[in-house]
Amino acid sequence: MKIVTYNVNGLRQRVSQFGSLPKLLNSFDADIICIQETKLRRQELAADLAIADGYESFFSCTHTSGKGRTGYSGVATFCRVKSAFSSVEVALPVAAEEGFTGLLGCSRKDEAASVTEGLEEFSREELHHVDSEGRCIITDHAHFVLFNLYGPRAGDGDTERIQFKLNFFKILEKRWESLLRQGRRILVVGDLNIAPCAIDRCDAGPNFEKNEFRTWFRSKLVESRGCFFDVFRAKHPNRRDAFTCWPSNTGAEQFNYGTRIDHILCAGPCIHGEHDVEGHNLVTCHVKECDILTEYKRWKPGNTPRWNGGWNTKLEGSDHAPVYTCLVDIPDVSVHSTPSLAARYLPMVHGLQQTLASVLMRRQDSKQVESHVVSGSSTDGSIISGGCSHGVKRSMANSDVLGTDMSCCSSDQDSDNPILNVGHSKDLTEEAACNPPIAFNKQYVGSLPNKETRKKARKSLQLSLRSFFQKSSNIDKGVDNSATDISTSQAVALNSSNQSLEAPVIDDCRCSIMQNETNGISSSQGREKLDCLCSPKKNDTNGSAFSQGQEERDRSYLEKQKNGDALLQWQRIQQLMQNSIPLCKGHREPCISRVVKKPGPTFGHRFYVCARAEGPSSNPEANCGYFRWASMKSRPK
Repeated sequence: MKIVTYNVNGLRQRVSQFGSLPKLLNSFDADIICIQETKLRRQELAADLAIADGYESFFSCTHTSGKGRTGYSGVATFCRVKSAFSSVEVALPVAAEEGFTGLLGCSRKDEAASVTEGLEEFSREELHHVDSEGRCIITDHAHFVLFNLYGPRAGDGDTERIQFKLNFFKILEKRWESLLRQGRRILVVGDLNIAPCAIDRCDAGPNFEKNEFRTWFRSKLVESRGCFFDVFRAKHPNRRDAFTCWPSNTGAEQFNYGTRIDHILCAGPCIHGEHDVEGHNLVTCHVKECDILTEYKRWKPGNTPRWNGGWNTKLEGSDHAPVYTCLVDIPDVSVHSTPSLAARYLPMVHGLQQTLASVLMRRQDSKQVESHVVSGSSTDGSIISGGCSHGVKRSMANSDVLGTDMSCCSSDQDSDNPILNVGHSKDLTEEAACNPPIAFNKQYVGSLPNKETRKKARKSLQLSLRSFFQKSSNIDKGVDNSATDISTSQAVALNSSNQSLEAPVIDDCRCSIMQNETNGISSSQGREKLDCLCSPKKNDTNGSAFSQGQEERDRSYLEKQKNGDALLQWQRIQQLMQNSIPLCKGHREPCISRVVKKPGPTFGHRFYVCARAEGPSSNPEANCGYFRWASMKSRPK
């Protein structure tokens, strides 16, 4: 069994990069694929991002509307299976859970919902808060429990996020301990946003060991008398420069100057049942290999340098590389079906697959409702709704909304949808097959137009559509209507003087005479030209098309002139900026400017740094570390 963990930095972007979701998943050739940072909101879980042939998927999205957190994180686990509904495969989980507190499937006011064992010391508000950002999916594969995690990131000085991260791992630790006490085996995979040791970070400074999150992480490992194995370090204890993430804004990937924050951990006895025997554990008995899939890196060894203050070529891929492990001697499990948390049962996903059928059904139902209401020929005073797979009747006399009984259909608007509850036992296949029926309000039904009125409305609509495409030649021309429209008396005068109204069409004619085109033309010449341009032409069927085409040419001319002026201004600004940009000390090359985004007294201030890619200080080709505030006067070059 092969398990892959990958921070995709946006699932939609990775699917677009590979062409489709199946192509992305098949590229790993894995049985279980754990993805972090999907950046999808719940309402965005369309079939092309959640459903792939041969896979069952389980998603957790952000449940909070906090500042900057909507559609920010999100995780998903894809399990490759041959038969989803009756399978003995270990990859298909026997149960699944969103979050790790057990409360996401319950309402915040549902006091009857039980707190997961081991978490009783925390308030329900704290438990809801740590699970609100879509950072965990748990799948139970009988022989082991798999945690797909996306750990929070907390910058230095950000006390709010630091406290959130502390609570996140503290509550998570309690959940792990509870499972281990039950004799369960645990696999933890994902981007934990923690580099545990100095060997796992390119720029480990003197205060590296003092970080409380690294201290916590190391305390969980076997080397620190913990219970978890770092699977990668167990297989490669002394490998250096084994990084999985690189800053995307400094070009550090070019010199492999990054961190190892994507992990695979495991804890618990071996499946052989000989865990009491020395040398028998989950790693030594069942982990064949573990490594980093460097082929997914955006910059690969041998590529020509692309960084010179910014990527000259847009690089496809995430700023993370996937990590994988292969397990052996994992037996099959008893026959079981797909857990109810699977994406195939979500209404927003299942509904998209039924769009055409549901549209046709709604159209047919609408006609039936209209015939009953308008003609008044209903015999039993009820309307049969065909929106669901089973008919629903409801009395028109006792209902404000006709033909609707929504108790059989699940709603996708509530973030606490019972479908997400692992313990929910309702027949979800039938629920997902339901489509909301058409509903009419009594007040609207009582004012339905008659047949003749509807015909007039349709005719009016057609005329308005035609008029939309036939724009008037007098609109937005900058010429007053009194000066451009020829009255009836003027037309008679023109006819009396043998001036034909059927003037030839001139390509350069404009109803709007611009100032630069009328300079040097006498008033009589201008009136004659205006009469020629604006006089109506008999049997002129191309007038509208000509007017529209002329409008487009005028608009294109003005846009070109505007763009040209903007380009000249931007070139002047660039020239001024170029003259004020300092040279770095290490390479005597022009620096690049940055802006401080960290909250504090220097927020928003601009500064200059070396333009080369970030790398080790021992490499003369890497960034020299030059820094200078933009407010300082530049030295002579």
